[in-house]
Amino acid sequence: MWTRYYLGAGGINPDKDVALITVPPAQMVSNMKIGKMDGFCVGEPWNARAIADKIGFTSVTTQDIWKDHPEKVCAFLAEFAEKNPKSVKAVLKALHEASVWLDKLENRPEQCEIVSRPTYINCDKNVILGRLLGDYDYGDGRKKKDENYMIYSQRNCNYPQPKYCKWWLTQFRRWGMVSGPPDYEGISKQVMRPDLYEEALKELGQAHGGASNETETLFDGVVFDPAGDLEAYAKGFAVHNARG
Repeated sequence: MWTRYYLGAGGINPDKDVALITVPPAQMVSNMKIGKMDGFCVGEPWNARAIADKIGFTSVTTQDIWKDHPEKVCAFLAEFAEKNPKSVKAVLKALHEASVWLDKLENRPEQCEIVSRPTYINCDKNVILGRLLGDYDYGDGRKKKDENYMIYSQRNCNYPQPKYCKWWLTQFRRWGMVSGPPDYEGISKQVMRPDLYEEALKELGQAHGGASNETETLFDGVVFDPAGDLEAYAKGFAVHNARG
């Protein structure tokens, strides 16, 4: 979706002007090396790895596209969550505690040492660390200290915001991945479960920032209003493939 949004903002139709394929992250750099791909969108450290291997550069980061955007998901089947409420709660508690630990920059060298191992990312820990500390080398001469470096707990980032689900649904609609208008409200309420998150944090004695229905403005200046006309938003882009 990031690739689609980025290309669409530049007037490129991702379904007509380019060929999008799905490749496991660990294979992206090698595919670039042998000329099977011209670019990729992926989480770190593969962007930094492409630069370290001198085969590419970072055009834009997702934080550049949308600060504090929704990203990785911890999801359960509804049936599993209903049958195993204690397990779900335990996972949410563990994720919270791990996220708090990860947000301490002094812990990130240890984090890199762990995830760099062959059983995980299998990548040089020094390639991983830079961007986790906010040290960005785009590989094309641009370098910066990014104050919006990756976070895991800060700024209420783990709260399951229904508005993010709505945004993703607008993009499914925009790109013709659904045949008609989706049930934006109903699906968001069904999929996003702030009640489970809030209950887990309450038992930990931890506070959270709650739900937000504020507007979001992406890098192209287009404003997303979760309380507005979502159909108009989805079909209002100059580049879209919405049907029906």
